[in-house]
Amino acid sequence: MEITRTALATMVDHTLLKTDATHAQISALVAEARELGTFSICVSPSMLPITEELGEVKVATVCGFPSGNHTPAAKAAEAAESSKLGADEVDMVINIGLLKEGRADLVEAEIAAVRQATPGLLKVIIESAALTDDEIVAACRAAEAAGADYVKTSTGFHPAGGASVHAVELMAATVGGRLGVKASGGIRDYATANAMVEAGATRLGLSGTRAVLDGSTDDGDY
Repeated sequence: MEITRTALATMVDHTLLKTDATHAQISALVAEARELGTFSICVSPSMLPITEELGEVKVATVCGFPSGNHTPAAKAAEAAESSKLGADEVDMVINIGLLKEGRADLVEAEIAAVRQATPGLLKVIIESAALTDDEIVAACRAAEAAGADYVKTSTGFHPAGGASVHAVELMAATVGGRLGVKASGGIRDYATANAMVEAGATRLGLSGTRAVLDGSTDDGDY
């Protein structure tokens, strides 16, 4: 069953995380998010605070992005500062190397440090395309144990790729109903977005939001 354009828009973090993004582009992002009815915008911490009128649009930012190879203290400090600057949500990148070494306990600890540092909604980026199924499950369990609100597939910057239906299904099977699941990375058309929702995604990270929404054949409400 296809999700409607209106319903899909309310699940979208309208994203601009390019390294050369300008404040003028962020202003345009905010305006477009309001026009399209997206849930939030997602921008780099250096773009905070957002001075444009947001209306109902929430503000998300990233932490330890994109490599995840920051110390837990650095990630926590970044998340705390972003929250003070108006971020409603923080998307943090885990240390993938630790997970691959079998140190899910240390991954849990770094997530817990960021959880303590921000009162807002916390999403945990696991780079699912770079993980085995067992590692995906371990990352999701660590995120849940540390008190995160969401698990998220990808930064969109890793060479292994972005979101896949299989990864979203596995993440939803592991923590769905307790944590949200955000699919992000490589979602460029409506069919792919709809497939992610059917697989269990409850939030989508999109940079080409308008093009994705324009692909919907249903302009109705929920």
